[in-house]
Amino acid sequence: MTIKRLIFLSLVSGLFLFSTAAFAHHGASVYNSAKLTTLKGTVTDFQFMNPHTEILFDVTGADGKVEKWTGEAPSLTTMSRAGWNKNIMKSGDAVTFIGNLAKNGSRIMRIRKVIFPNGKETVMDRGEDYAE
Repeated sequence: MTIKRLIFLSLVSGLFLFSTAAFAHHGASVYNSAKLTTLKGTVTDFQFMNPHTEILFDVTGADGKVEKWTGEAPSLTTMSRAGWNKNIMKSGDAVTFIGNLAKNGSRIMRIRKVIFPNGKETVMDRGEDYAE
């Protein structure tokens, strides 16, 4: 009887461990999708990766204080299909980001559009969720 319980507990534990990844994706519900915000910032780090590409950037306010922001973009696969690569931006680039801010007030943005220093614009998505 003890072996059956041990096997059952092992199976339940295994299922729990492997199923948590399925619930990790949050979609866009944490962002205010009703309002687009424009931020001009300086890139501090560009992480071309899965599950979401991340752009870390500094925004200098009217008072001169620098705020650290994180921009979340679609996955590496989606971005690659749109012509992006790991060298498309680098630290020090002055970039304009347009997107949806986090509802909880944290300095996180779901990036919808990027305007590069040379004026080139890239639309990240057409309003769809980032899930592939």
